[in-house]
Amino acid sequence: MAQSKVDVLLGLQWGDEGKGKVVDVLTPGYDVVARFQGGPNAGHTLEFDGKKFVLKSIPSGVFQGNKVNIIGNGMVLDAALFKAEATSLEAAGVNLRERLLISKKAHLILPTHRLLDSAIESSKGSGKVGTTGRGIGPTYTDKVARTGLRVGDLLTPDFERKYGEAKAAHERILKSLDYEYDLSQTEAAWRDGLEYMRQFRFVDSEHCVNNMLRDGKTILCEGAQGTMLDIDFGSYPFVTSSNTVCAGACTGLGIAPGRIGRVFGIMKAYCTRVGSGPFPTELFDNDGKLLSERGNEFGAVTGRPRRCGWVDLVALKYAVRLNGVTDIILMKSDVLDTFPTVKACVAYQLPDGTETDEFPFDCEGAKPVYEEFAGWKTGLCGLKSEDDFPEEFNQYISFLEEYLETPVSIISVGPDRNQTIFRGK
Repeated sequence: MAQSKVDVLLGLQWGDEGKGKVVDVLTPGYDVVARFQGGPNAGHTLEFDGKKFVLKSIPSGVFQGNKVNIIGNGMVLDAALFKAEATSLEAAGVNLRERLLISKKAHLILPTHRLLDSAIESSKGSGKVGTTGRGIGPTYTDKVARTGLRVGDLLTPDFERKYGEAKAAHERILKSLDYEYDLSQTEAAWRDGLEYMRQFRFVDSEHCVNNMLRDGKTILCEGAQGTMLDIDFGSYPFVTSSNTVCAGACTGLGIAPGRIGRVFGIMKAYCTRVGSGPFPTELFDNDGKLLSERGNEFGAVTGRPRRCGWVDLVALKYAVRLNGVTDIILMKSDVLDTFPTVKACVAYQLPDGTETDEFPFDCEGAKPVYEEFAGWKTGLCGLKSEDDFPEEFNQYISFLEEYLETPVSIISVGPDRNQTIFRGK
C-alpha cells in the first residue's frame, strides 16, 4: 500500500496572507493539522458563525471536529501565552486536550528570553529589526547554541537546575546591557503556564507523524509568517528566526522530503508587511491608505498597522520556486473592488540602473516596474462561484497564473470560511 503524503500550506509574502482561514477551510479533508515553525509572534485569524479567533501557537485545525493537531519540534512555546490562548479556546467550547499533541522537542521560551528580546532590540537604535518582543529570536539563538530548554525537559528530574543555569546566563547578558527589569510577575505567570501545559500530551512528534502516514492518515502542515521572512531566503536581516519555506516542514516535523505532496501557497491580491525591512511596492499615497482601511491591515498579534502596497510578482515567483508551490490560494481580492486600476510589479529597477525579474540578494532601493490592469469595480464578497467573476477579475487571475506558472485553485472573497471559492469545481 502506498504511504500517504503530507500537504503543506504556507505564506508566499511577508506574512499576514490569511493562512488561518484557509487551514480552517481545508481541515475537513485531513486527519491531522501540524504547525512546524515559529511561535506566538504569528497570529492566524479565523472568523465563522459571527465569532473571531486569533491563534498564535495552536494549529488552526482545532475548530473542525475531532482532528488531531500537533505543535511540532520546530516551534517555540511560551507557557504563559500558551495557557492564555488555550483556556480561551476551552471557554469557547473547544475540546483542546483531546485534540492537541505537543512535541517534546519544541523549545521553551523562558521569561528571560522576552527580556533579552526587548533589551537587544533597544540596543540596536536605528537598526531595529522590528521584533514582536515575544522572545522568539533569543529562544532560537539558544536552540542553535545548544543551551535551550525543550518541552521534554519538563519531564526530567533536573529541570529546575537547567532552568536556573539558563536564567543566570541570560541575566548576565541583561546586566551587560544595563537593562532594568522586574522578573517576578512574568516568571510567576510562566510557571503557572508550565503547570497547565503538563496536562497535555507530550509526544515524540517525528515518530507520531510518520506512524500516522504509515497508517494512511492525511496530514496538513500549517506554516506561519511568510516565505519572504525566512531566515535563509527572506529579506535578511529583517526576517524571522525560523525556516518558513516548505523545507521547514521537513525539519520542523521530522518528515522526509519525498513525503511532501501538494504545496498550497497563499498570497494576497496586494502586499503588506509589518515592521522594518525593504518593501519595493510600498505605497505612501491614497491608494496605500485605502488598501489599509479596506483590508483592515493591523497585526493580529501586535496590533501594529501593516505597510501596504501593490502585489509584488518578482518576490512571489521567487517564493513559488523555493517552495515548489502546486496550488496558489488568492486572498483579499475583495479589498481591490473599488480600484479603477490595479497594478502588479513584474520587475525591479535596481539602484545600479539594471532591471531584473529575479529577486536579488538585497532589494533595498529597488524600484518596481508595473503592469496595469483595469479594475473590476464589482463587489466580490457576495459571489458564490467563479462563473460570477467579472471579466476584469478573470483577466487579473489569468495574468497571475501565467506569470507565476502555477494555477490559482482557491479564491477568498471575504473573511468568513463560507466566502471561499474553489475553482474548477
